[in-house]
Amino acid sequence: MTAAVQELQKDLEEVKQLLEQVTRKRVSDVLLVEQRKLEMEIADKQEQQRRREEESIETPKPATIPTGYTVKINNYGWDQSDKFVKIYITLNGVHQIPAENTQICFTERSFELLVKNLNGKTYSMTVNNLLKPISVEDSSRKIKKDTVLVMCRKKAEHKWEYLTQVEKQSKDKEKPSFDSDADPSAGLMNMLKKIYDDGDDEMKRTINKAWAESRDKQGKGEPDF
Repeated sequence: MTAAVQELQKDLEEVKQLLEQVTRKRVSDVLLVEQRKLEMEIADKQEQQRRREEESIETPKPATIPTGYTVKINNYGWDQSDKFVKIYITLNGVHQIPAENTQICFTERSFELLVKNLNGKTYSMTVNNLLKPISVEDSSRKIKKDTVLVMCRKKAEHKWEYLTQVEKQSKDKEKPSFDSDADPSAGLMNMLKKIYDDGDDEMKRTINKAWAESRDKQGKGEPDF
């Protein structure tokens, strides 16, 4: 066993120990993903070692392209049906490598994809905090021409507005807050007050002048800022 594999084995044992201690499901899901990642990495290292040992007793062959370089997958598309959320990852030539080189592991709220030895590289993609729970047993991956399709089976047949909780929270922060029962004039006053408070002296003079002219026409007093 190589030193690298020994270190990975130690990491794996520590993750397993942590899994026995944690009580929070989200923490457990993260540790499960890390455990499976380590197991796949150990298996990959052991397979590489086995191949090197076989090659050392065979007729020397031309050097192959190194496979240790890992590329993080950031670009993908997704859509959904009533039962599945579908994530499309484009990888040129993925259909031409052995199917077992494309590995995936799921938890209830995440998945990790690993594509090994594709054009001399390893590709990985991890998606955590899915918007809603998925069925681990009924989720899968399919390999199509130049594409990996990740099929996440919904636990409940509800429409997903976003793929992850992070995307939802980010979009929610961008949305202006509208209260349908609120007084429109109150909303306008709040907006003007904010502009007034944040503005410089010139802005404040302009708002005061406009307000005074408007209130004079209506026979009312100064703005309540």
